[in-house]
Order: sequence, then C-alpha cells, then structure tokens
Amino acid sequence: MSPSFTRAYPFVMERGEGCWATDVDGNRFLDFTAGIAVVTTGHSHPKVVAAIEEQARRFIHMSGTDFYYSSEIELAERLEAKILPGTPAKVFFTNSGAEAIEGAMKLARFTTGRPSYIAFIGAFHGRTFGALSLTASKASQRRRFAPLLSSVFHAPFPTPARGVTTDETMARLEELFATVAPPESVAAVFVEPIQGEGGYLVPPDDFLPRLRELTLKHGILLVADEVQSGMGRTGHFLAVEHWGVEPDIVCLAKGIASGLPLGAFIARAEQMAWPPGSHGSTFGGNPVACAAGLATMDLLEDGLIENAARVGAVLQDGLREIAATHPQVTDVRGLGLMLALELKTPEHAAQLVQSAFERGLLLLTAGTRAVRISPALVLDSEEAATGLEIIASALD
Repeated sequence: MSPSFTRAYPFVMERGEGCWATDVDGNRFLDFTAGIAVVTTGHSHPKVVAAIEEQARRFIHMSGTDFYYSSEIELAERLEAKILPGTPAKVFFTNSGAEAIEGAMKLARFTTGRPSYIAFIGAFHGRTFGALSLTASKASQRRRFAPLLSSVFHAPFPTPARGVTTDETMARLEELFATVAPPESVAAVFVEPIQGEGGYLVPPDDFLPRLRELTLKHGILLVADEVQSGMGRTGHFLAVEHWGVEPDIVCLAKGIASGLPLGAFIARAEQMAWPPGSHGSTFGGNPVACAAGLATMDLLEDGLIENAARVGAVLQDGLREIAATHPQVTDVRGLGLMLALELKTPEHAAQLVQSAFERGLLLLTAGTRAVRISPALVLDSEEAATGLEIIASALD
C-alpha cells in the first residue's frame, strides 16, 4: 500500500452494521467517522444492500456517457428536484468529490469564458491538480506538487473559531478584484458552506448571503462544495439551506450512495449547456452506485435528515457539557451530525483520537487541532450518549 495513506490507529475492519464496526479480532467499535462522512445510512443498511443486489443481478455496468439506463436518470431527477426545485437543471455524475470539483471547474470556464477561480484558506476540494489548486488546507497536501493551476486566488474563510469576520473576508475579496483578479476574469468562487478538512469551521450567518450577492453583482458563478456537508448531514439536505442561499453549481459525493463510489455536480440547465463530447466519464453514474443513491435518497427523505438535526443537537449539547469540565477543549461547533471538538494543541487532538480508539470509539481529526464527529445519520440518542461517555473518559 502507498505510504501516503494516513493511519491514525491499527483498526482493520471485518464487518459493520449501522453505527457499529467490528475488526478482524472481533472487537466492536462505535463509529463516529462513517468512513469520513460517507456511509450516510450506516454500514450496510438493508435497503441499500437490497438495491445494490437487485441492480447487480440485472447488470453492473453500461457507461452512462454513451448509453441510457433508468437508475442514473431517476437519480438525476431526484437530485434536480431536491437541489434546484422549480428550476430546470442538469446533472453530471462522477466517481468522487475531486472529480465533481474538476468538472465544475471546467464547466465554469466553459460557461463564462473566464480563466480564474477564487477559493478560501482552509478549504479542501480534493487532490487532483485542479481541485488541489483550490485546496488550501494543509501544506502536506501541496508540498512538491507545484506548479499547480495558475489564476487561483485565496481569501480568508470567515469563522468565529478563527476570529475572522465576514467584513474582513469581503474586504480581501474586493482587494483581489482591485489588484490581481479583476472580477471580469473570475469564472467561479468555490466555497464549502462548512469547511470540512479545515476543521469543521462554521461561517457567520451573513457570509454566504453576502458572498452570493457579490458573485451575482459581477457575473461570477458560485459553486457550493457540499461533498462533506451535503446529503442531510447538517440537518438539511444541503448545508447552504441553513443560510437560504442558492448556488449556481453544487458538488456532491461522499454520502450520496452510502459508501459506493459516486459523485455529481448539478447546475442550472442554461449553464450546463456544453455540447456532446465536452466532458465525459467511463464509470461516473455507475448503475449499481446510482441504485444505492436512490435507496439513500429514500432513507434521507423518510426521516434521516430530521434525525441528523435532532440527534445532532443532543450530541452537541453533550459535547458542550464535556467542554465545560475539560479545559483542554477550546471549542465545540458544527450543525447536525457535522460536529467538532477543538483542543488546545494538535497533540491533544491526536491523543483524544487514540484514547477513544482504545476505549471502542472511532474518531478522526480535522484541521490542525480539531476532532471531527461525523457518524452515520442513523445514530440514535443511546448511541450518542455512549459516544459522549467514551469521549469524556478519553479526555479524563
């Protein structure tokens, strides 16, 4: 295996069910990672497994770039209705979040005829060259890969956790426009409504509405990277819904198919008007993955989004109680089941992850010193209480 992979602890998975994972030695763990916010409906949800089995018996692959099949079309219709209700839209399916970002970058250039992009410090949009050019999360992700794409500019991401205000971010954007990135040269602004790898950072309530206003003023496309924050994780189908903002392009992946490789970018029909041959994908929109996506959509609409909001609020209250009695915890933040504990140092964060693992809870870090909490959306109150108990014990 490539040594570039990171391993926080020696967990070797054998099987999973719901929010629980069992290793090859028979040890059972409560999973607060969900495969990095991917298994939206929990490990091996019976309805998702049934959909996969049914589709696999019919056929496994027939490239959606060149042929039609119902699961891909039906999922595109469901996404269009959910993401841009009442607005004609088009969907392009990919295999991953990075591919969705790459496709959105190409579409933004094709549609606007402009060369440049703006993203934010702390952003993570993927590791392929275009997506990595937007990414500004950790130096290790960029080191020795230059030169990346030119004409990509970054502004600070506003968040109370870092003491950056919306006014400061807007001033920086105006400074970019006035100096190195004239607005008529900018094709799109890429933004995570809540930064994921950057540390689960939540912006002030006025940020996304003001950013939307600014992009409309200059004819710049607003691309919402909902790869980690979408698919119901924050208690809304998309995180941008918390702020009443409608982007021009939305990128999805991770939780879209409950663990099968699938991504998508969705845009208004007039913007995704590129001709045949402009973009394609052999495996994007794989029929088995789309069948899993349809089952995932059913489960989200049948109550899992509401469960994420309800149990997430309980979990966040419990984390705040823990923070009040553990001085090494400096912040609790997030929405729904996209939550984070920030600790005083990176060492504290790493120690919490390791100690929790030894007590039967799977966690991962985010940013420099945060620990992300992103369980499957099937998490119930009893499981949340168990996780809180283990976190408190690990901190002790």
